Amino acid sequence: MAITSAEKFHLKKFVRELEQYKGRHTELVSVYVPQGYDLNKIINHLSQEQGTATNIKSKGTRDNVIASLEKMLQHLRLFKATPKNGLALFSGNIAEREGQQDYEVWSIEPPIPVNVRLYRCDKEFVLEPLKEMMEVKECYGLVVMDRRDGIIALLKGKSIIPLAKASSNVPGKTKAGGQSAHRYERIREGAAKDFYRKLGEMMKKEFLELTELKGIIVGGPGPTKYEFVDGNNITDLLKRKIIAIKDLSYTEEFGLQELLEKSADVLANEEVTEEKQIMQKFFETLSKKPRMVSYGEKEVIENLNMGVVDVLLISEDFDENKVPELEEIALKYGTNVKIISTETREGVQLRDIGKIAAILRYEV
Repeated sequence: MAITSAEKFHLKKFVRELEQYKGRHTELVSVYVPQGYDLNKIINHLSQEQGTATNIKSKGTRDNVIASLEKMLQHLRLFKATPKNGLALFSGNIAEREGQQDYEVWSIEPPIPVNVRLYRCDKEFVLEPLKEMMEVKECYGLVVMDRRDGIIALLKGKSIIPLAKASSNVPGKTKAGGQSAHRYERIREGAAKDFYRKLGEMMKKEFLELTELKGIIVGGPGPTKYEFVDGNNITDLLKRKIIAIKDLSYTEEFGLQELLEKSADVLANEEVTEEKQIMQKFFETLSKKPRMVSYGEKEVIENLNMGVVDVLLISEDFDENKVPELEEIALKYGTNVKIISTETREGVQLRDIGKIAAILRYEV
C-alpha cells in the first residue's frame, strides 16, 4: 500500500514533534497496536504494566511511568475499537525541568497498517515503525542509452537516483569507400555489441537483486534502444521486467527526466505522475489563462476563503503549522488539496514562486 504526499507530510510532522522529547530515564511510553488487534487486551496489558512499574526503584521514574500509563489508558478508553490500520500511542512527562510534571499523550492511526505489537519505556519515543512507513520501497529501473552513452537509474517515489554510467568506444561514421568502409563498419558494429553487453551487465548488477523492482523502462534516441533490448544483451529475468521502450531526444541526466515525462502512461498510478501532471496543468493555465490561477500566500488564502479554489497546491517546504488550518478551509468548500514534493522540477518551481498556489474554479 502506497502512502500519499499528504499522508507522508502529516506523518513526518507528527514524528518530528515527538522526536524533540527526551526522557531523563526510561520513562517515555510507546505502544503500537496492530491492525485488527483487540483493544481490550492492550488496555489489560497496560494496566498490568502499571502494577509492575511500582517496583521501579527510582521514585521519579516510577511516578512518571505510572502517570504516563494512566494518561494513555484514559486516552485508549475513548476508542470503541481498534482503528482500521491499527494505532500508535505515545505518552510521557515532557516538562523541561526535573521535578515538574507535564504529562501528554499522542495517538495516530497510521496511513498504512501497523504490523507490529509493541510496548516499550525508553528515554526516547519508539518512532522507527512510523519512519519505515515513510520510506518508499517499490521502485522502477530506468535505462537511457544510444550508441555512445548509457545511464542507469532508479525511480523511487518521486526521486530519480542515478546508479551507473557508461560510454562506448564506437567510432564515428567515416566517408571511406570500398573495403575500408566495410571493415570500418564491422569495427563499429563490434564496438556497439561490446557496449550493449557492458550495459546489460550493468543492469544485471544494479537491478537483478532488487525485490521491490516493479518494472524497467528503456529509452533513447533512434533505433539503438531496440537493438539493445532485442539482442542477447539482457538477462531473461530482467528482460521480462521491461514494461516500456520510449523514443527520446536526449541521453544522460536530461534523458532520464524526459523518460519520466514520456512514461506517464505506464506510470499513471504512481504519485510522481499525478504530481507532475497537476503542476503542469497549473503552469499551462498560468500561461494561457492567468486569471484562472493564483500563487503566493496572501493571494491564495484570499481566494481559498472566497471558495473559488478548485485545487490547492502546497509545497512540502511550506510552513507545516499553517497547513491544518488551510486544509480545514479547503474541506469547507470542497477544495482538493495536494501536497507537492520538491523532488520533481515542477515541485521546485512551486517552491520558488512562494510555496503555495491554486487552480481556480473560475476567473477572478
